Amino acid sequence: MEITEIRIKLMDAKESNNERLQAFCSITFDNMFVIRDLKIIEGAKGSFVAMPSRKLTDRCPECSCKNHLRARYCNQCGTRLNEDRAVRDADGRIKLHADIAHPINSACREFVQNAIIKAFHEEQEKAKQPGYVCRYDEIDAGDYDDYEQVINSLDRRSEPYRRHPGHDNRSGHRHANTSEPSSERSFGAGILD
Repeated sequence: MEITEIRIKLMDAKESNNERLQAFCSITFDNMFVIRDLKIIEGAKGSFVAMPSRKLTDRCPECSCKNHLRARYCNQCGTRLNEDRAVRDADGRIKLHADIAHPINSACREFVQNAIIKAFHEEQEKAKQPGYVCRYDEIDAGDYDDYEQVINSLDRRSEPYRRHPGHDNRSGHRHANTSEPSSERSFGAGILD
């Protein structure tokens, strides 16, 4: 596995309401796989990389609507939720987020983090130069130029994709009640006939 590109978006203290957030980052592996929304955060022992994550939710016991674990009331029906429903870690802290993508061992985490922190420091130096332009927002430029070529190289079948025979001729579909034209029927009519 090779890191082929790292893009950094430095955060201005005025832009961010979180003073510890230093930058956002995207990382590309082998020119084929991108992970976006990594965060570079200032910690007690220096900068570290936080993987992209999502807020954890659970369901209301009354209406089954999803709610953030910190919610006291259901977003849908207003039912009071149990405040002790969240899972706690060994230190007793509530686990509110789960990583979307992350290294599965410490060696890989260190490899990725070192490369990102190095790129972060380089981006900080570039930002001091006149005419600096952040490339982070150009992330999709050219991403799909060779899409068809890549897909074709991965496609090991000898024949092209075929449509299902039932979908080739849409006009040939029959309805349960053929005495009534389909354009005059209401949605769902004839389901229980």
